[in-house]
Amino acid sequence: MKHNEKPLVTVILTAYNHQQYIEECLNSVFEQTYMHIQLILVDNASTDNTLTLIQERKTPSKDFLLIKNLYNKGLCTAFNQALAHAKGKYVIDLSGDDVLLPQRVEQQISMFESLSEDYAVIFSNARYIDRKSKLLDFHYPVNNEGKALVKVPTGDVYKNVLERYFICTPTMMMRTDALRELGGYDDTLKFEDFDFWVRSAVKFKYCYQDEVLTHKRILPGSLATLVYKKNSGMLASYYTVCNKAYDLNRDQEEFDLLAARIRTFIRKCFYAQEFELALKFRMLLNYIENPGWKTELVVFLCRMHLPVNGLYRFYLKHLQKVSADRKDLGVEIVN
Repeated sequence: MKHNEKPLVTVILTAYNHQQYIEECLNSVFEQTYMHIQLILVDNASTDNTLTLIQERKTPSKDFLLIKNLYNKGLCTAFNQALAHAKGKYVIDLSGDDVLLPQRVEQQISMFESLSEDYAVIFSNARYIDRKSKLLDFHYPVNNEGKALVKVPTGDVYKNVLERYFICTPTMMMRTDALRELGGYDDTLKFEDFDFWVRSAVKFKYCYQDEVLTHKRILPGSLATLVYKKNSGMLASYYTVCNKAYDLNRDQEEFDLLAARIRTFIRKCFYAQEFELALKFRMLLNYIENPGWKTELVVFLCRMHLPVNGLYRFYLKHLQKVSADRKDLGVEIVN
């Protein structure tokens, strides 16, 4: 690459039954102010009109590779399929229902190119949108200038990753060589983000860019809502990642943070009626510290196999409805 040549960015777009949103998503890629983009789109065996809409937009004038899967291979495998063909120095992982703002790639490239090689990920703020693209809340609340009102971790974020969810996944831009060094996503898991954060943040730095550059769509039945669905595989994937973190941890504070996270998963196993998995989490926790009476009480309730899942999911739906009603009554959405 010549010294003054702008780096190529590969956008990996995975789509499955996104016919309502795929055109808006594709337009957001095509309308970027940054021109040096390779688009690799994986249709994960959509059963609606998604693939037809994609093929109508595919033109030979663009660096656009379409991969058509004959069956749904899962998000992580689909991403790895595309990663094998990525030519860009940097990669963006985009879902077929999310939207890039026009200067997203240009602004992230500008920052990434100013960072040292020990940075592997840039992430930013985001605005949530609903199924009709109505603007909702910000991922991090902002002031009148659009800057985050909270302190967002940056640099060595491994401890923060263990402690809580704080990164909006579709805002990330990743160094391709770092992704390949890590072996891409773990395709045995139901999701990619927590596992990738753990494996990458222990080796590389993250940089927070305080701009709203992405719209993330919130839909009922999304992957995040499956945690409390019995035998969805989500909690089993979290168990796998917690075991990886146990092997990667470097000091006692990291083990303390992991222990606290494991306790939350034990409670989630109880609500999801994944009782045997709760016992596995409890065993992993016991390697770090004494579980204590509160956790042991939850484990005891798990051993009783109480049918709590239906009631708890009804409770969650009620909370979501109350929250939506409050927004409809009193919150002005600012464009």
